[in-house]
Amino acid sequence: MFDSNLTTIVETLITAAELCREVRCKSKHNDSMTKRDESPVTIADYGSQAIICQMLKEKYPNDPVVAEEDAFTLSSPDMSEQLGQVTAYVATALPSLNVTEEKLIQWINHGNGKPCKRFWTLDPIDGTKGFVRGDQYALCLALIEDGIVQLGLIACPALVINGSTGHLFIAKRGQGSYRQSLNREIPTERIYVNQECQSFVQSYEASHGNHSTQESVAKELGIENRINMDSQAKYCMVANGLAALYLRLSNYSENIWDHAAGALLVEEAGGKITDRDGKDLIYTSSKMNENNGVVVSNGFIHSKILSILKGRTSK
Repeated sequence: MFDSNLTTIVETLITAAELCREVRCKSKHNDSMTKRDESPVTIADYGSQAIICQMLKEKYPNDPVVAEEDAFTLSSPDMSEQLGQVTAYVATALPSLNVTEEKLIQWINHGNGKPCKRFWTLDPIDGTKGFVRGDQYALCLALIEDGIVQLGLIACPALVINGSTGHLFIAKRGQGSYRQSLNREIPTERIYVNQECQSFVQSYEASHGNHSTQESVAKELGIENRINMDSQAKYCMVANGLAALYLRLSNYSENIWDHAAGALLVEEAGGKITDRDGKDLIYTSSKMNENNGVVVSNGFIHSKILSILKGRTSK
């Protein structure tokens, strides 16, 4: 199913995922730094973004990249040790390139683009707290054209499915959703949502949504098997038929890099994604200011979910 361009993207995501796995194995390097907005960032976030942005810069030089990270924190004088560590990891991951600290900073900051007619959006590690905690995290990349997600890839290095750990999910608009092992243990296979599934997923972090409302909606649907997990791995659970519902009823505007890849993955697997008002998600700016929360389902129960939410307190 892969053309040469997509194969390059897939291989790059796998390389970045391998870097993240290596960093997490070396626990002394897991200590997170704090960005200007007080959110955490790790060596793996920066290394992953550098690897993926380097590839996008080379393969698609005219396409802006709208990514979560920038090199501001990493470039500060008191972060010289961490900068050296990131550079060393990326140099090992990309041995054919002469990786320097200057190049590394340039690659990371290639993600400082702005949304336009055609652009990529990247979260080098979605679920940084999960990464540090030893739980789920994901590397998420999406191509957006005219406000519509055309391609989405999510690497989940810690996700276990059918006894295999580490999976890459790929969705192309109009061509379906697929899963392959990051370790290449299983061949690529097409995935679909599950009408009969009786589980729902929600964010591990309570601040990422209204857990009480989300759980009450699931209960009203007769779905009581709750799975709390970090990152867009939740989208992968729905797309792979392992969850029927994912609600994110936040009281703030979401970032496009937290949803674009996952939304296409679920759509192409046969599911449905809207905000709580039934409105399609809008990806024309980095913040999804025109949407009210996120509702993800297997499609079969979507209208009922919206009906339950109608009239309840929203933001």
